[in-house]
Amino acid sequence: MARDLEASQRFYGAVVGWSFRPAPLGDAFSIAVMDGVPVAGIGALATDLAIAVAWTPYFAVDDVDVAASRIRERSGTVAVGPVSFPSGGRAALVADLDGAVFGVWDGPVSSGWRVGLGPAPAWLELRTRNAFDAALFYGEVLEWATGRAGCCEVSYEQERVVLRQGGEPVARIDSGPVEPGAYTPHTRPRWHVHFRVADLEPAIEAALDLGGRVVSVVTEDGAERSVALRDPDGALFTLTMRIPKAAAD
Repeated sequence: MARDLEASQRFYGAVVGWSFRPAPLGDAFSIAVMDGVPVAGIGALATDLAIAVAWTPYFAVDDVDVAASRIRERSGTVAVGPVSFPSGGRAALVADLDGAVFGVWDGPVSSGWRVGLGPAPAWLELRTRNAFDAALFYGEVLEWATGRAGCCEVSYEQERVVLRQGGEPVARIDSGPVEPGAYTPHTRPRWHVHFRVADLEPAIEAALDLGGRVVSVVTEDGAERSVALRDPDGALFTLTMRIPKAAAD
């Protein structure tokens, strides 16, 4: 969610290399495209809805009303919706039991829209107090690891929960030093999106030139280099690039 659609498109187009096309949800929405693949959506409704500018993951469900009921039953919060859209589909903006915000969507989803390898977002990361408790919440609400056709596999690896689809990691849940009542969003439980770029330094430079801010040091894990940033309106995200194999060796 953004305040200014054109400004957001200009920023992310320069930083991540996206192009944009109109979204069927209305004039305030656009879809970001990379190499012909839809990778993200921007809606200029932050001011209208009095919500923070932020990147928020939306998870597809079979019935948004059922998902909303499950969230309430498990001490989560339904903040907005479920809302119906004229183009088809219903959505709700919700939060888990620790306050991490996410969305649920019941409606058509482009077959090319995905998370993982290629031009799509590299992965989604939930930073929360207890990864195991969070995995139980999301597993029950979103029916993860139920054997449902087209769903996903969940494993516990190195003190984090890893969600895979078709064997490819698409989301991670990490336990960490977070506080639900913290003053800054960076230290609260939250979903965090990682966008992949070919080269980190030019992307950082483009972000700074257009009013973004770097909020972490560049980190390396042997396979990828990453850095956290804020866009000009304050939305948090991480840029990540693969380290070439020869360099990693």
